[in-house]
Amino acid sequence: MSETQSNIFNKIENDYKDYGFRAKELAKEGKKLIGHVCSFVPLEIITAAGCLPFRVRGDIHEPITKGDALLETIVCPYYRSVFDLSVKGKYDFLSGLVIPHGCDSMVRSYSAWSYSLPYSYFHFLNIPTVCVESSFEFFNAELNTFRRSLEKFVGRTITDHDLVQAIRIYNETRDRVRALYNLRKIDPPLLSGKELTMALTVGSSLPVDEFNALLDQVLAEVDRRGQSHLKKGPRILIDGACIDNIELINLVEELGGHVVADTICNGARDYFPRTDEGGNPIEALGRRYLDKVNCPKTYRENKTGTFEGDIASRFGDIGTYAKEFKVNGAILYVYKYCDPFGFEVPARKAYYQSINVPLLHLEDVYSAGTMGQLRTRIQAFLEMIG
Repeated sequence: MSETQSNIFNKIENDYKDYGFRAKELAKEGKKLIGHVCSFVPLEIITAAGCLPFRVRGDIHEPITKGDALLETIVCPYYRSVFDLSVKGKYDFLSGLVIPHGCDSMVRSYSAWSYSLPYSYFHFLNIPTVCVESSFEFFNAELNTFRRSLEKFVGRTITDHDLVQAIRIYNETRDRVRALYNLRKIDPPLLSGKELTMALTVGSSLPVDEFNALLDQVLAEVDRRGQSHLKKGPRILIDGACIDNIELINLVEELGGHVVADTICNGARDYFPRTDEGGNPIEALGRRYLDKVNCPKTYRENKTGTFEGDIASRFGDIGTYAKEFKVNGAILYVYKYCDPFGFEVPARKAYYQSINVPLLHLEDVYSAGTMGQLRTRIQAFLEMIG
């Protein structure tokens, strides 16, 4: 790796470790930062309001202490970690927080967030559970309510032109991220899973124009590599919810595998779907976030009347990515007490079997202390499919 290449990835690694450093600078300059905890929050509306969307993270190295006095311990451990860091003051530079109806933990804990944190703005965004026409009518109304609440908070109108501009720039982000994923189609990949995950994580704390500039630098420098510096190994798809740290992916790659694809909230599930341009911006955002973001929380109608047709409809993106990125196996990584993904495990296993992709199912508790146990199981899985 050249000195220039090393510099950009060193910068990303430093910003990953000091997550929110740039956001704190902007907050001191008077910028309003709006935190969010889920891919269902429409970043375009926050940006169109002149605010900075900031994805709140947990920390698998930090024991959950203060948060457990306010949230039940049967809540998803990832979400508890995010809440714990928030009540400890890690994200006090935020101006507000948006929580969507992404799961029961989010819905039932909204009051705990709003009572416990010092922010001047809170908003709960209701997300329909099924994707039918009446759902889009409801969701569009919810998006307009969110739009009006932000207008009141910032003291100015969010015009359709503002939304159109925000949609365009976020689509440019998604195009750049897709280009980075494409670099992993090569065998061995030009870009490691660890490098991409750190870049995307850092980007979720930056203004969208700065994130795009960062992605341009990464694309240019990876392109200058010419050929991969990695050794060939089993090509792995990671499936699951929010993985906002590099430990699991780094572990797979330390053991000789390559994470070349995913369907996680901080990866392809969030960044691949584009928003349609040219029509009503609120309706376009409604279609994008409700229909195109394929989460277990939202259910698509089974038009076939068969179990096989149902799982093909619900999990077809997995099969598409498995073929597109030529994966040799997949790891389904689910947090304990994660109801949306936990209930789907049997059906997901059946789908992987139907497309002949070997699967390792891991249930974890969002803690660095479990990595040693996972290491043994992942190593055995890689040896089996390698």
